[in-house]
Amino acid sequence: MAWAVLVLAGLFEVVWAAAMKQSQGFTRLWPSVLTIAAMLVSFGMLAWAMRFLPLGTAYGVWVGIGALGAFVVGVIAFGEALTPMRVLAALLLLSGIVLMKISSS
Repeated sequence: MAWAVLVLAGLFEVVWAAAMKQSQGFTRLWPSVLTIAAMLVSFGMLAWAMRFLPLGTAYGVWVGIGALGAFVVGVIAFGEALTPMRVLAALLLLSGIVLMKISSS
């Protein structure tokens, strides 16, 4: 259950990162509200998952999901560049997440 909550926490991190981009520096109300709400949910779920998972594993996976998800959202929703080096970096993030999961068994 802790892993499922941790993955959801990472997905909420992607939501707040994308909403923060849309908030234009917290100058737009509703994207700013969504950013703060998603942050609270994400941090709360991370804190709960950390009760059962090692700190380094939980935090590393949470950050990795957020970074990888933000990369994908940036490319798809915001038209950010999809270069070979960025794809390689994303694959390295993914491999790090998988290795953290495997090593925590």
